[in-house]
Amino acid sequence: MCVCVGGARLTPKMPSRSPDCCLLRAVEIVKIFTEDGMGKVVEIPADMTARDLCQLLVYKSHCVDDNSWALVEHHPLIGLERCLEDHELVVQVQASMNSDSRFLFRKNYAKYEFFRNPLAFFPEHMVAWCQDTNRMIPPSQLLQNFLGTSGCPEIQGYLYVKEVGRKSWKKVYMFLRRSGLYCSTKGTSKEPRHLQLLADIEDSNIFTVITGKKQHGAPTDYEFCIKPNKCRGELKELRMLCAEDEQGRTCWMTAFRLFKYGIVLYQNYKIPQQRKTLLSHFSAPVRSVSENSLVAMDFSGRIGRVIDNPVEAQSAAMEEGHAWRKRSQRMNIIGSHSPLHHSSLSSVIHIAQLWFHGRITREESHRIIHQQGQVDGLFLLRVSQSNPKAFVLTLCHHQKIKHFQILPCEEDGQVFFSLDDGATKFTDLIQLVEFYQLNRGVLPCKLRHPCTVVAL
Repeated sequence: MCVCVGGARLTPKMPSRSPDCCLLRAVEIVKIFTEDGMGKVVEIPADMTARDLCQLLVYKSHCVDDNSWALVEHHPLIGLERCLEDHELVVQVQASMNSDSRFLFRKNYAKYEFFRNPLAFFPEHMVAWCQDTNRMIPPSQLLQNFLGTSGCPEIQGYLYVKEVGRKSWKKVYMFLRRSGLYCSTKGTSKEPRHLQLLADIEDSNIFTVITGKKQHGAPTDYEFCIKPNKCRGELKELRMLCAEDEQGRTCWMTAFRLFKYGIVLYQNYKIPQQRKTLLSHFSAPVRSVSENSLVAMDFSGRIGRVIDNPVEAQSAAMEEGHAWRKRSQRMNIIGSHSPLHHSSLSSVIHIAQLWFHGRITREESHRIIHQQGQVDGLFLLRVSQSNPKAFVLTLCHHQKIKHFQILPCEEDGQVFFSLDDGATKFTDLIQLVEFYQLNRGVLPCKLRHPCTVVAL
């Protein structure tokens, strides 16, 4: 309402709104894709981080939140992709992407693996002090020096670099420091007059090249790329590099992340653990199954007791195994007269499991393992291409991918599955996977991380 006083119009002053009363936030639209190409539009606040968006997608998709989910910046036309760091603002990253680029929602078990096992990521011959090339960094101080600000290590070694404006690649000795990536113009010399700056770390991001040999004519399969933040995807502005092996590529890329973000990466790594510790004081304990939580029990008396004697425990396990086998056989006889035969159930019960990927090729299984981190124990099961009745366990160990055939075998009219020529038999694939999650057996390591593809 306006009031006229002496010919002047006065408008009542609106009450000021305190920050606590302002509930409106800037909202942005982001589209997220899964590996099958399906997309989902999500409204998020402008200040949402990659970690918060992943947790939102986990909640909406009813996934298990094991802190291994990641948001991937994917550029299909130039064949680049990288996992966003947990603290990065999604909207800010989206603003620097092309119209053909997209976000993928994917597992990445290797995101912080270098904090748990640094020696596997940084070979001694590639790490040295900047001040003294003959002084190697003690393993116990490796990560502290990467995260600290005083004694700065550097990564050194040969890399193939794609010459600007040409199709050819040149093998050059490189040095990666906090200030950037340098190449030596004279052998392995690191004198300042022989060093040439190739890429700045502060204003760049590092990407895996997923079409190296095919699109860029790379000399090996272990290509990566340093892309300036201002670059929209022009090939001439990309610094294409290629390592001799997977361990070398992983070392260069991990060191780049540590040099760029430093202690922030460690804080990102610690947040889920701190949150888990905090929640454990307020929530009921969650039952877990692991080799440390299983004990032998004797229930023959009125009260169950823990069997401490290893010999007695093994004997009890064998008796339980024989009793279980007899019950299973009786159920098989009864089930054979029912519409759903037990043997037919055991042959399909695994289909709904997240680690089962059906009829994918050997090459496709390699691609999935690569995408989800190449950490020890990363695995999936698939149908064998050479034997339609068999299955294959694809497992990663020491950054190498190995395949183990699971063959069906028949005993007393019942079909079992085994990957060690019948020495250890299982009624279905779920039982097989659960066994090797607790026991290494004939495998190089236990099954730890299932390759998971989720539908949004």
